[in-house]
Amino acid sequence: MPHIYAEVARVAGLPFAEAGPGALRIVERVRGSASTDFGVPGEVLKADRAPLERDQAARQAALVKAAWKVLDRVLARAPAELRKGPRGGGRDRDAIDEHVRGAEVIYARKLGLRLPMPPAAPGVASRTSARSAILEALDAVSLGQAVVPKGWPGRYAARRIAWHALDHAWEIEDRIPTA
Repeated sequence: MPHIYAEVARVAGLPFAEAGPGALRIVERVRGSASTDFGVPGEVLKADRAPLERDQAARQAALVKAAWKVLDRVLARAPAELRKGPRGGGRDRDAIDEHVRGAEVIYARKLGLRLPMPPAAPGVASRTSARSAILEALDAVSLGQAVVPKGWPGRYAARRIAWHALDHAWEIEDRIPTA
C-alpha cells in the first residue's frame, strides 16, 4: 500500500522516499494535550522556530497547496451525504467543507491575515484568493518567529493547515458509502 502522504508529495511535484520504521528518527519530544488525543498537531515545536530559507518556504507552500488539492478532489467526488460514524453521528460533506473553510480563516489570522469566509464552491475567486494569501504568507522567507502576537511560525502553520485539510479529506474518504 502506498504511503498516505505520497499522494500529497506527488501532487506538489516533490519526491517522496518510502522508508521503513527503522529510518525514522525522533528529533524532538513535546508534551501532549487534549488536542493531541485527537491527532491535532497542537504544539509549536522548537524546530518550528528555526529560520526558514527560500527553498524551504517554497516547499512548505507547495505541500499545503497540494493538501488543499487533495481535499478539493475528495470533496468533488464525495456524495453530499456521508455514512454516519459508529455512534450515528458525523458531519456530511458540505458541513465538513464549511468547517475547513472557517478554520482556514482562523489559521490565516495566526499568520497576520484578515480574510473573509470564502464561499462553498471550489474555485470561486474569493476562496482561491484566500488560499493564495495564505500560500503567499507561507512562501515568505522568515526568521522563524510569528508575525503577530499569539500567531504561528510559518513551519507550524504549514504543518497545521496541511494536517487539517488532509485529516478531513481522509475522514470523507472513510465515510463515502459503499455499494
